[in-house]
Amino acid sequence: MSRAAKLTLTGTSLFAIGVVYFVHAGQVTEKAAMHAGVVRDMEQQRIKKERQLDFEMQRAMEAEYKKVQSVHDGGPVEERPR
Repeated sequence: MSRAAKLTLTGTSLFAIGVVYFVHAGQVTEKAAMHAGVVRDMEQQRIKKERQLDFEMQRAMEAEYKKVQSVHDGGPVEERPR
C-alpha cells in the first residue's frame, strides 16, 4: 500500500473511533441526566405526599378543636354590657 493510502486508512479509522466514542459518551451523559430527572420527580412526589398528609392531619386537628372549643369567624365581636 502506498503512504497516502495508509494515511487515509489511519485517518478515517481514527475519525470513526472518535465518532463512536463521542456518541457513546453523549449517551452516557444523557442517561445520567434522565436518571437524575427521575430521582428529582420521585423526591417531589414524596414531598407532595408528605405535605398532603400534613394538611389532612391539620384538618383533622382543626375539626377536633372545633368540637372542643368555640371558634369565632373573625367577624365583629359584640361587646357585653358591664
